[in-house]
Amino acid sequence: MKKLYSLITLVILLTVALQVSAQSSSSSSDNSGFDQLIKSTPGDATKLFQAFANPLFKGFGVGLNSGWNNTAQTKKFLHFDIRITANVAQVPTSDKSFDVTQIGLSNHVTPDASSPTKIAQTFGGDKNAPTPKLDIWNDAHTQIVTTFDMPKGVIEYIPAPNVQVTVGLIKNTDVTIRTTPTINLGSDAGSIGMFGFGFKHNIVQDFAKKGVPKPFDLAIAVNYNRITYNKPLSVTPDAGAQPANPSQSTDFSNQHINATFSGLNFQAIISKKLLFFTPFASVGYQTANQDLGVYGNFPITSDKIAGTQYYTTYKDPIHITGTSISGLRGDVGFQMNLLLLRIYASYSVGGGYNSANAGIGLGF
Repeated sequence: MKKLYSLITLVILLTVALQVSAQSSSSSSDNSGFDQLIKSTPGDATKLFQAFANPLFKGFGVGLNSGWNNTAQTKKFLHFDIRITANVAQVPTSDKSFDVTQIGLSNHVTPDASSPTKIAQTFGGDKNAPTPKLDIWNDAHTQIVTTFDMPKGVIEYIPAPNVQVTVGLIKNTDVTIRTTPTINLGSDAGSIGMFGFGFKHNIVQDFAKKGVPKPFDLAIAVNYNRITYNKPLSVTPDAGAQPANPSQSTDFSNQHINATFSGLNFQAIISKKLLFFTPFASVGYQTANQDLGVYGNFPITSDKIAGTQYYTTYKDPIHITGTSISGLRGDVGFQMNLLLLRIYASYSVGGGYNSANAGIGLGF
């Protein structure tokens, strides 16, 4: 089971770590990676990273709120099922790119004269499109101290798989648990853990009479999911750069990303069992939040004198918190019961992102 959890978690990790792992190299030969976003002062770095990661936050939030229920039916006492589902949220065109001159950057960060474009790609943008080349100016704004390229797009469809167990309780109620113990996937990938829970209650069953067929099932559900992620970084000063102040820290060994993603979902679900096939529809309200920080000491090139670059050390340069999605959500789909085998599929709209969910499970 631990190997299964590790495999599923690796896929979950893709949504958070793919860009970071591929682009966090401190090599001076790579001038277009994640570490380049931290070359500007903390305020500008935060704006650049938030604009770039916006579709990741939203798509991941939609995924956290998906795949919980595919029927309004609740399980009998101590009956259970185990399911693995994969959700894919499509990034809309409006979230695939942004204009670097329109996100409130200071005059320390400007497009280079040779930049092929001012339009940057987001995480969900085109990985083959040209990206802006940005200049970092010194405090006096008298000269350019360094130049970097914005990252390319990564993936248009944001995946968010889940593993969950549902167990029937008393009085037409069941409980669902999503959990993965914190797993260390290595220094290049980081570590990740997940925990979530949900409750569902079948209202129709409260009034159903024995022996009288129910026209449909109607349930209310509430679900909460939380994923934590941690990854070490290694961003070092530009080659030949010197400390701007002899007393500033030159210890860059404590760099890391720490992120928490959470989702809360309220649903009203209606379904009708037709032999082994159960179609359903639901409407609800969802929210998703993120709390992401880049912690540790980071060298930011701040000046250039007589051909020598100087850097200033900033501590904990990026911290992004907020709500990525909030509003109504609708789902339609089905569940198929083939003896002990379960097959699930659904499609959802809400939060500006359409998504599809599918999975398999075992239960009785």
